[in-house]
Amino acid sequence: MSKPSRSSDTLKFQMFASVCMRKKKDDSILEIPSIPNPFPELCCSPFASVLSASLLPKATSRKKQVIKVYSEDDTSRALEVPSDITARDVCQLLILKNHYIDDHSWTLFEQLTHTGLGRAIEDHELVMEVQSNWVMEEENKLYFRKNYAKYEFFKNPLSFFPDHMISFPSETNAAVSHSGILQMFLSSSTYPEIHGYLHAKEQGKKSWKKLYFLLRRSGLYFSTKGTSKEPRHLQFFCEFSNSDMYMSLTGKKIFGAPTNYGFCFKPNKSGGTRDLKQLCADDEQSRTCWMTAIRLLKYGMQLYQNYMQPYQARSGCSPLNVTPMRSISENSLVAMDFSGHRSRIIENPTEALSVAVEEGLTWRRRGCLRLNSHGSPIAMSNMAIHRSQSWFHHKISREEAQRLILQHGLVDGVFLVRDSQSNPKTFVLSLSHGLKIKHFQIVPLEDDGKLFYTLDDGHTRFTDLIQLVEFYQLNKGVLPCKLKHYCARIAL
Repeated sequence: MSKPSRSSDTLKFQMFASVCMRKKKDDSILEIPSIPNPFPELCCSPFASVLSASLLPKATSRKKQVIKVYSEDDTSRALEVPSDITARDVCQLLILKNHYIDDHSWTLFEQLTHTGLGRAIEDHELVMEVQSNWVMEEENKLYFRKNYAKYEFFKNPLSFFPDHMISFPSETNAAVSHSGILQMFLSSSTYPEIHGYLHAKEQGKKSWKKLYFLLRRSGLYFSTKGTSKEPRHLQFFCEFSNSDMYMSLTGKKIFGAPTNYGFCFKPNKSGGTRDLKQLCADDEQSRTCWMTAIRLLKYGMQLYQNYMQPYQARSGCSPLNVTPMRSISENSLVAMDFSGHRSRIIENPTEALSVAVEEGLTWRRRGCLRLNSHGSPIAMSNMAIHRSQSWFHHKISREEAQRLILQHGLVDGVFLVRDSQSNPKTFVLSLSHGLKIKHFQIVPLEDDGKLFYTLDDGHTRFTDLIQLVEFYQLNKGVLPCKLKHYCARIAL
């Protein structure tokens, strides 16, 4: 007698379950007997409290949507995320998926292509709310990139708020410390006044008018009579609770702005460019001051909480003195000498540095040797060794270099290296310092049949661009500051 097949038993069970379900539907009084728990010991397990209701899947899970995020090289990645995900959570998700090092500078950017506007989305903002304000016909994008200046004003506020643009309440002492400025911005009782000239685009017109503006807790005002601050001469310009602040990326081209330092306010439910309140500063320092102060005014302590969040897990650390975490590999490096019969740890820093330099030169000499089609070693040109580096950008213009550095944040030491547009044989180091972008020409120099590169007319020479960049990452030399953060075109 053959045994009943497993498929027949499954079919019988499905038929039985179907009959029971119909019976329950027809007669609400009769219910299916509860099935005994096959693992009763789990009910009293000491680990039962770990599986709390918050960790278990809910019967009604959060609604999920698909978003598309772009990188600098315009590659994109589609992500299925819950509807209440924040910008910081999206960045953390992309960091994990792409195995990047989290140095707390990754940011989600919103770019409005039709109007040429862009902004860094705050870490606490809901991404779906940001997208809900988009017009369907416009091809707006979310970008994932680094922004080193996101919370830089917490570390060095005096660089962001120059003396000639900030005034303190009369009851405040004349001398205000670094932390004192931030405490006033975050306080609910006092608030510094930001003032200065800005170009404002007249509503419904193409013309711009230069006016004296004042930023107070109640909003942004301009004076109808010179620099007068009397209430009868002040006219309300806008407030920020129902609008977002954007940086103008192409203000001169689209709106005829008088300078390249434009920013504007866009209502959350804007009907188009006619609702934009556009302003334009005379220089980058002025624009940075206005935009930073408005961010602090709008979000207040929330910005400080966003800044503090990565450091909250570390006890006893002052966030104003904390530097970004290094990778595990950097923390585990030990200087070793393997030249003798027995290996030893190099404790003298000077000796360790000289050994490292010598090993680096040896590595370069080996790396520049390749085999030709006949199996013989050939020397590889030093001009090609830098092309694989993340900081090198091939054939981009001066304007494109400035745009990339601006997007990564005008923090001292943000840099990239590019081909020179005016001289094909030279290169250019573009560097951010003092809220300005400066360009330094890297000149090739031939001596005794060997090719070198220099920034200081041959006083300091380097065999290739990698050696040059590594030197100026450790030494300021002729530059205004060391090279700290490079602009890279990441791929998602």
